[in-house]
Amino acid sequence: MTLPRIAQSPTDPAFVQNPYAFYERARALGRIVVWEDYAMPAVLSYAGVNAILRDRRFGREVPAEKRQPVPAHQAPFYAVEAHSMLELEPPRHTRLRSLVLRAFTSRRIAALAPEIAALSHGLIDRFPKDDFDLMPAFARLIPVIVIARLLGVPESMAEDLLGWSNAMVGMYQARRTRAMEDAAARAAGEFAAFLRSYVEDRRARPADDLITHLIAAEADGERLTTDELITTCILLLNAGHEATVHSLGIAVKTLLEQKTPAAALAPDRVEATVEEVLRHDPPLHLFSRHAYADVEVMGHTFRKGEEVALLLAAANRDPGMFEAPARFDPARVAKPNLSFGAGLHFCVGAPLARLELATALPILFARLPGLRLAAPPRYADVYHFHGLSGLAVHPA
Repeated sequence: MTLPRIAQSPTDPAFVQNPYAFYERARALGRIVVWEDYAMPAVLSYAGVNAILRDRRFGREVPAEKRQPVPAHQAPFYAVEAHSMLELEPPRHTRLRSLVLRAFTSRRIAALAPEIAALSHGLIDRFPKDDFDLMPAFARLIPVIVIARLLGVPESMAEDLLGWSNAMVGMYQARRTRAMEDAAARAAGEFAAFLRSYVEDRRARPADDLITHLIAAEADGERLTTDELITTCILLLNAGHEATVHSLGIAVKTLLEQKTPAAALAPDRVEATVEEVLRHDPPLHLFSRHAYADVEVMGHTFRKGEEVALLLAAANRDPGMFEAPARFDPARVAKPNLSFGAGLHFCVGAPLARLELATALPILFARLPGLRLAAPPRYADVYHFHGLSGLAVHPA
């Protein structure tokens, strides 16, 4: 089957502000199209994206025959990425994930709720009385401080962690330049060196933090190597922090724009509201997979070695899965969304991100019932991610 083709620059200002208009134009052509700017097929339907995410014949790891030598200036970045379970397939992925989940347990995450609540209150206490940007004052700080506390890293390092994280995730953005590649390599080297010293310290002096528990985690007589530990800590910060910052900002924007009633954030409804925010406008829009064999999906055969773009945000607005999908409806009957992926690579940090949203949002709107937008929100040029460049609000 010959796929329809469509062109759209992912850095075009109109697309950055509203990628959904492009997704609907593409969807009108078919469930799978060739996105010419990426030179790869792109899957828009919920069923197709969900199927590929769960199909072991597709994976994140680049097939050996397609691997290219790493340019020298990018070597420090890819030295870290080489141990990332996000980019690996079984058996290495299985081993890493099982070890990480022994330390990053649901009980450990749930126990963070009081800390997230106290942190939210503390940040709100420091809000100015006049108009201010909620992103640096609230949305960016909660995830990075929570991760710092979880890892056992001093909160005084928050700005450094933010800087390293922002530089490294630039490698996944459509606007990537040589300067961004150099910055990512520097950040990876500095981040790894900083964490190496912390891992060595925790080996000598264990504490009740995630780094210590990752060191202690063991499965079938295996433990994480120091390099794997460092990369895992970086992954938890970069992937979890970036997505949660965007989700928090978008959630506040959406709730304010939609004039969502306070009841939507009540204890018995907040989880459904969080899921609807994540479905309606997720923090990550595109993830890719490589076909490890010839595979037929939705009537199209992907050839072995082919890379395919999975449009998570388009899948979340598939009218075949969700009624009136463009409408934000916190009372919507819950169906699984694909914002955190699915299958083997389902986001390890998803429970923490959901907890942060479900804890921080009710507190923010209860403390500031008159909160309103002070200027039209703008999205940042960060695709494949999707998040706000700022969120000017009036606190009264």
